Amino acid sequence: MDDFNQNNRPQMPTIPAGVIKKVVIAVIVIAILAAGSTMFYTVQEQEHAAILTFGQLTHEQVDAGLYFKAPYAIQQIVKVPAKLTQKIEIGFRTLGDGTIVSVDDEALMITGDENIVHADAIVEWRISNVKDYLYNISDGEQFLQNATTASIRSVIGSANLDFAITDGKTEIEARATDQLLELQERYQSGIHIIALRFQDIEPPSGEVQAAFKDVTDAREEQNTKVNEARRYQNERIPVARGEAQALLEAAEATKEARIFSATGDVAQFNAIYAEYQNNPDITEYRLVMETLELIYPNAKIIITNEDSNTVQYLPLNELLNQARGGVTQ
Repeated sequence: MDDFNQNNRPQMPTIPAGVIKKVVIAVIVIAILAAGSTMFYTVQEQEHAAILTFGQLTHEQVDAGLYFKAPYAIQQIVKVPAKLTQKIEIGFRTLGDGTIVSVDDEALMITGDENIVHADAIVEWRISNVKDYLYNISDGEQFLQNATTASIRSVIGSANLDFAITDGKTEIEARATDQLLELQERYQSGIHIIALRFQDIEPPSGEVQAAFKDVTDAREEQNTKVNEARRYQNERIPVARGEAQALLEAAEATKEARIFSATGDVAQFNAIYAEYQNNPDITEYRLVMETLELIYPNAKIIITNEDSNTVQYLPLNELLNQARGGVTQ
């Protein structure tokens, strides 16, 4: 009976010894090929490649090209777009078809005077330190999203609504950028902030928004009037300065002319005085005659003696004038 059962049992097929050897060799070849396929990697133009040896960063490849490394079990490659400028959106998202969707959880913020504003911003950034980016933060984009939102909320939370939606946008943007940079430095995130720009800071919709729009329009009109006044001032001041300069130059010319005239009068007086000192009587007589000629240029001369009797004289001047008149005729 036992022999019958043993004869009826299924027998295991016998595997030839050569087949086992071939299978082992095939497995080894496949393993070698698989390991060899992990020993080459490429780096694109905008990428940096971090080479991890047993999980530790040992090398960084920054140039594009094809490179060789140890098998996957020993070395691994992590590529990051370190040369690429990236962008994140705060308070909204742009979908693939171009549609813009608001994200109120990020956009709605409370101001220092307990009002609500809707703030949208864009942050441009790139990876500046691959090691810090890989080891100090778990998710670079999420970290930057949270850090930017926190920075904006902190700055807007210390500003009044009127300031935030009118003249304070530039200042809020600068202060938020400074806080964001400080956070990157504190956590050594390996992220370099290129720019933080607000798309808009608006009050809530409804009557409040309409009222603040009126305030904004009034401020813009005020700025327009101020700019017009400054333009008029800039136009008039050069003209007034030119007129003032012309008056100064005319006064200077008049002063010089009067100085030259007075100098000539003084020189003439000194010359007459020198002659007067040499011959007082003659000089005095000549001055009297010249003065009389100036005062009475057409006067007739009558000479009298000591008894006031008229004395005959030879009118040479009249004769000469008559003679000249006759020659002319």
